[in-house]
Amino acid sequence: MAHLIEQMAYTGHTPWHGLGNPLTANQPIDVWAKQAGMDWEICNTPVRFITGKPEAIGEVLTYPDRNVLYRSDTNAPLSVVGQRYKVVQPREILEFYRDLTEVSGFELETAGVLKGGRKMWALARTGQSGTLKGNDVTNAYILLATACDGSMATTAQFTSIRVVCNNTLAVALADTNGVVKVPHSTNFDPQAVKKKLGISVSTWNEFMYRMKALSERNVTSREAKDYISQIFIGHNHDMAEKTQARSMTKVLNLFDGQGMGAELTSAKGTAFGLLNAVTEFVDHERKTKSIDHRLDSAWFGQGATIKRKALDQAVSMIA
Repeated sequence: MAHLIEQMAYTGHTPWHGLGNPLTANQPIDVWAKQAGMDWEICNTPVRFITGKPEAIGEVLTYPDRNVLYRSDTNAPLSVVGQRYKVVQPREILEFYRDLTEVSGFELETAGVLKGGRKMWALARTGQSGTLKGNDVTNAYILLATACDGSMATTAQFTSIRVVCNNTLAVALADTNGVVKVPHSTNFDPQAVKKKLGISVSTWNEFMYRMKALSERNVTSREAKDYISQIFIGHNHDMAEKTQARSMTKVLNLFDGQGMGAELTSAKGTAFGLLNAVTEFVDHERKTKSIDHRLDSAWFGQGATIKRKALDQAVSMIA
């Protein structure tokens, strides 16, 4: 089966999805660009078509107001867009982190391209972290991603990764703090994005305050079942009834002790444990076509939607 991931690179431990080229820490942006498969440009040209029938080819005409985006290295087509579409280049995704890594102590950990170059991302650790009871450590990251196939705006967001299980969760809570989206109808201004995102301790501290409250909120068996039902039944994910039932059973089993870190004091019998049962299911257990399909879904697609629903539902338990 063809992989969604064209190429990617990482530092440190092998990522939870098990894919990519390993790098030593603190590599320059140029090395990241090459090893992550981001050392090419998105080019564009007007859409053209040939009139007539196959046996009698006519003239070449231009379709107005439409351009084809294609890769500079392979000439592979990526998408068809309007003339006002603002391209974000693969290199721009990495350059976003240059001052953050050289001055502010951030460290790139993964970067790469999906779907033949139609989607690309980079993930950097901020140096911030939080520890809950039972030595349950969560680290803070900034994820920057974009796509040129119409599937997403250029998006910068705080992301948390729980060390014990590598569960990933967008930090954005009930408001818009923690995520910035730049539509492709406007120019991508990295400095403006950083300023709006507010790369500071305040967002992270708020998030960890919520996680601490969740770790102190004990839940009953009935509450756990109701929580899981509202996520998988109360929110329609186009799942068949049998698939929903299997998913809910798996999440409940993860919560009841089968999950990574489920027996830690912070998670055992708590709302935090419930949230992590869902995130572990999405990141590691949910049935997908392949590992890289799971990554795409967990960060950008249906899996990310499920995790956001799980976070909102968990926070409502401590409101």
